[in-house]
Formats: sequence, structure tokens, C-alpha cells
Amino acid sequence: MNVRAYFARHAQTLVGSLGRIVKQPFATLMTMGVVAVALALPLSLNLLLTNVRSAAGNWNDAFDLSVYMDKNANAARVASLAKQLRQRGDVAVVRVISADEALAEFRDNSGFGQALDALPDNPLPDTLVVTPTLAASTPQGTDALKGAIAAMADVKTVQLDTEWVKRLHAILDILRRVVLLTGGLLGAGVVLIVGNTIRLDILNRRAEIEVMKLVGASDGFARRPFLYSGIWYGLGGGLMALILVAVAAALLEKPALSLAKLYGSSFHLQGLRFTTGALVLGVAVGLAWFGSWLAATRHIRAIEPT
Repeated sequence: MNVRAYFARHAQTLVGSLGRIVKQPFATLMTMGVVAVALALPLSLNLLLTNVRSAAGNWNDAFDLSVYMDKNANAARVASLAKQLRQRGDVAVVRVISADEALAEFRDNSGFGQALDALPDNPLPDTLVVTPTLAASTPQGTDALKGAIAAMADVKTVQLDTEWVKRLHAILDILRRVVLLTGGLLGAGVVLIVGNTIRLDILNRRAEIEVMKLVGASDGFARRPFLYSGIWYGLGGGLMALILVAVAAALLEKPALSLAKLYGSSFHLQGLRFTTGALVLGVAVGLAWFGSWLAATRHIRAIEPT
């Protein structure tokens, strides 16, 4: 058999399987709908996790390191250290707060103006506020950056609320595991759903399969249309899942933007990316094909012509 005839035969079987499930629109939509819901839930959780990570990257003040300089360090040394830190790959922004600026801010916010006037000199040091990059905004990254800065000359103290960073990333790690577990369980559900649908289809076409075997058809030949039906179920369910998640993201975009503005953040809700959509479709087709293969292999093998 030449290559053209081989592909033509498979294309004909593929189109025939599509035509067969289209003739049962209600049952087909029900199966695709269940597949879509099973895929949409972990996909929605993953999108939520992605947006939480993105929002955490915009909470720059939560990861800022306050670098208090030695009182003997002059302005030139402070500027030199700030320039040195800006050249690091794990530092995004360095802001210099002079001792006079810090004292003026403390005077305005504390209400101890008269007590401060009684002091012989300014007790506050020059300060550098260092914001790490998003990649370095992890417990390990911030600890490493804190240690590197603390070892520099003329640095008195480096202050960082590492417990907040650790708690945030612990929560994100739990969410990631929840997404993986949910995705695994619902992926198994897709296999079972499609497998049961194909099993019922095989039982309804038992007489046709017996005739095919009587004229010499192999199990693989009889199984092929059901495998293609599984592919169509997976593709349809995957597309419906993407539509559901896209609609949900669109409905939540405006409230999320309003909430971000209340906190003074420039955060924007991220939607589905093209690569994510393509991956979801591939996983959906793969799971549905596997479910149909399990069901078709088992039940067609058990059918013998009488």
C-alpha cells in the first residue's frame, strides 16, 4: 500500500468518525461538556496561581531590603554603594534615603518634632531601599542578597521581613500542589468519561463489529474509528474548556482591576496564553485518546463473531 492510499484511508476514517458523533449531537455535547468542566477546573486554578505570582511580583515593598549605612559613611560612599548594587543581576531598584530625609519623614509621621529638636545631632543613618528582581524574590534569593549586602563595607545592618516572604511562597507552593493533584484526578476522570462513552458506542455497534471480523478485519482495524471518536471528544472538550476559562477571566478582569487600584497596584489580570491553550488541547486529546484506546482494546477484543 502506498503512502497516499494509507493517509487517504485514515482521513476517511477520521471524517467518518466525526460524522458519526455529529449525528448524536446531544450525547456528544454532554460528553464534551463533562470533559470541558473536568479540564476547566485545574486550568482555572493554574491561571489563578499564575496571577497570584504576578501580583506578588508587583508587591515590591513586601520584598524590599532596608540597608542602614554606617554613620561614618559619607554621601559619596553611599552613592557608590547604590551604583554597585544597581549593577547586580538580582537587584531591580535601589532608592537612596539620606539621613536628613529620613529624619524629616520621621518628624512628620511620628509627632515627636519637639523631642527631635532637642537631640544634638541626627541619630538616623543614610539608608538604601533595595528591591530584588522578581526571580530573586524568593526566600532563598532574598536571603542570599541580604547576606551579600551585609558583607559589604560601611553597611551596618540589613533588615528584611523574611518570614513574610517564606509564608507567601509556602502558600504558593501549596496552591501549585493543589493544581497538580486536581489536574491529575480530573485527568483520570477524562479518561474514564471518554472510555465509558466509547464502551457504550461499541456495545451499540456490536453487530457491525462482528460482521467486520467475519470478513477478516483485525481488532486494530475495528478499533480505529473509536480512537478517532475519542480524539474528537478530547478536541471538542478542550476547546470548550478554553472558552469557559476565557469567559471567566474576562468577567473577573474589571473587578480585579478595581481591587488593584484600591491598593495602588498596576496589576492586570492575565488571561490564557497561546502556548497554554495549545498545551491544554494536546493534553485533552491525549487523555481522550488514551481512554478510548483502553475501552476499545478491551471490548473489541471480547467481541467474537457467532
